[in-house]
Amino acid sequence: MTGKPIHVVVMGVAGCGKSTVGAALAERLGAEFLDGDSLHPQANIDKMAAGTPLNDADRAPWLAEIGRRFSTSDAALVIACSALKRAYRDIIREGDPTVAFVHLHGTRELLGERMNNRPGHFMPTSLLDSQLATLEHLQSDEDGVMVDIENPVDQIVDRAAEFLLGAQGGNIQDAAARFPVDLKAAPFNLDDAAVQWVESTIGTMSLEEKIGQLFINHNNDYSPEYLDEVLEKYHVGGMRYRPGPSGAVQEHIRYAQSKTRIPLLVASNPEMGGAGSCDDGTFVSTHLQAGSHPDKGIARQMGRVAGVETAALGCNWAFAPIVDIHYNWRNTVISTRAFGNTPEIVVERAKEYFDGISESPTVCAMKHFPGDGIDERDQHVVTSYNTLGYEEWSRTYGHVYREMIGHGVQSIMVGHIGAPEVSRHFRPGMTDSEIRPATLAPELLQDLLRGELGFNGLVLTDASLMVGLTQAMKRRDLVPATIAAGCDMFLFFRNPEDFQFMLDGYKSGVITEERLQDALRRILGIKASLRLHTASRESLVPSADALSVIGSEAHKAVAAEIADKTVTLVKDTANNLPIRPETHKRIRLYGISGGADFTRADPLAYLDTVKEELEAAGFSVDVFKTAEQRSAAGETGMNFMRVLSEEATADYAERYDAAFVFANVKGFAQEAAIRIKWSSPMAAEIPWYATEVPTVFVSLNQPNHLIDVPMVKTAIHAHAGTREAIRATIHKIQGNSEFQGTFNDNVFCDSFDTRL
Repeated sequence: MTGKPIHVVVMGVAGCGKSTVGAALAERLGAEFLDGDSLHPQANIDKMAAGTPLNDADRAPWLAEIGRRFSTSDAALVIACSALKRAYRDIIREGDPTVAFVHLHGTRELLGERMNNRPGHFMPTSLLDSQLATLEHLQSDEDGVMVDIENPVDQIVDRAAEFLLGAQGGNIQDAAARFPVDLKAAPFNLDDAAVQWVESTIGTMSLEEKIGQLFINHNNDYSPEYLDEVLEKYHVGGMRYRPGPSGAVQEHIRYAQSKTRIPLLVASNPEMGGAGSCDDGTFVSTHLQAGSHPDKGIARQMGRVAGVETAALGCNWAFAPIVDIHYNWRNTVISTRAFGNTPEIVVERAKEYFDGISESPTVCAMKHFPGDGIDERDQHVVTSYNTLGYEEWSRTYGHVYREMIGHGVQSIMVGHIGAPEVSRHFRPGMTDSEIRPATLAPELLQDLLRGELGFNGLVLTDASLMVGLTQAMKRRDLVPATIAAGCDMFLFFRNPEDFQFMLDGYKSGVITEERLQDALRRILGIKASLRLHTASRESLVPSADALSVIGSEAHKAVAAEIADKTVTLVKDTANNLPIRPETHKRIRLYGISGGADFTRADPLAYLDTVKEELEAAGFSVDVFKTAEQRSAAGETGMNFMRVLSEEATADYAERYDAAFVFANVKGFAQEAAIRIKWSSPMAAEIPWYATEVPTVFVSLNQPNHLIDVPMVKTAIHAHAGTREAIRATIHKIQGNSEFQGTFNDNVFCDSFDTRL
């Protein structure tokens, strides 16, 4: 378009507002406007009025006439034309290759409603579905922009004009040209002085400093020497750290902020309150736990504690809330990390969490766009997919993202999750092999997230060492490709390799100058929104005295109250409860875990707490030991058949009055899905004894265990292996307090026998 009059086709199906928007856009551009329908020959008009779709032979002379009008015009010209197929647009461009397209996009429901409200128009509503089926979205080599018609006309025109006046020959993949950041708008809301700081700071940066700002380092070492290298050599824009004692974490962050010219974004993962951000942080609740009681304020309390404790450490960026929807019970990567299995509960609780954590000087990164919870697999170990169609995605995950963007969330973490049907909605004809995880998919990051959803904030990748990303292409290619696709920051990097890959990507043009500048404005814009640029270096991290709030008695009291509210009775079909020491003194206690994981923590350590709490309540407790445990304790000749023969005897009911099974099955990023793994074939701890004595199964983590233990008649979800949750559970088993928690149907795992 450079040096030539602007020639524009405003395109889309019937009911999208081509004529209205086209006329308004022409006025904005100082251009002539023509309604393409007026250029149809009368034969075409008669066919459409009769309800007969036009064929391509009918359209060809009409499209050629539109192209001729452009080619003979030496002034700015806007024409409204459906231009549904790529082939139709090619005919127009044969007349004038400089034509740009503004695609007005809307849902079927909205389009139908608008058509019904247009009396006198010759296009009947019955042809809308035919047009939607015919529509081919703009492709990467077509000069154009997609705009959501849910927005008011003036906003639609604003977005279209920004593209047409600023793209200067850019194509559909040029994110910076199509969706430039507005630092004065939400979620940045910067004043003139802050915008000036952003621009002037970028102006003083070397190329290496600019490239460095794109990276968020994972600090595996607390030593000053390690930080010196990361900050002085790579100039990173942000960091996350491996949790440790709160005092050490705070000193680590303080040293880092003292050594960087541009203040750092310091991220934590406060998905459960203060726990996970430091060793002594307060575990308040999981996301699922916060969604398992009618009191939505639980999520706000979790967010509030998370904000207070992470801010005390010196963190300013929360990788939370999680806004995935747990549709598939087999998915265990978000089974406890999602607020629930409906968009409504996710939106309600995510807003509460956001409001709670926002009481502290913290910005949020909600995750994992375009949405986990459909595929059962874990993106940490394999690319997973959200396979919903576009319309269903828009009603569910799209609804969540629209609501949270409108609520003010500042950044979005993009998962290594593909969305094949959504991608094809924007890029018709994409083959299976062309589908990419969202971190590499411009149609998802630009057309959808920036365009339709209107997100103006910062976009970051999920951890870049996840196999969901690394299996997609060679690393030297994928590193810059994430930024080119529309991400602004790259989470965790292999230095120096990734730094060089990013630098090479910029020098080779994979990352354009405009894309780099736009990403930097968003990164520094987030920092300015936190007022990091006006804070003294010393005040970026609180004093050591601030750590007194971490793991405080007040926060533990919050956790205890939430534990009491959320312990959930899933079923008690045999009316086993209550079970009290007076009636069921002798308890056989079984512990089930997923085995040791990368944390190297004792997976059965929680069982000591269970035993202590049961004995404190007056029960006599006998803990079951597996063959492996008994061998480790020094017993000889142990094997699973011996243990089974000793355990499964006719006098079981004479030895025990009841059996309690406490399962704390965990696992993270080591398998695609998590299920109970018994200690041996036909293991003695499997609840065969449910027919012998009253048996209570308690999950301290995953909600999907009934698929593996359907024979138990009493099942409880306590949500956490904390002492508070265990104590509350034992109180309720005895009937000392009411079960208040709620559950969704995922607990029954789509199997009839789990309900028995």
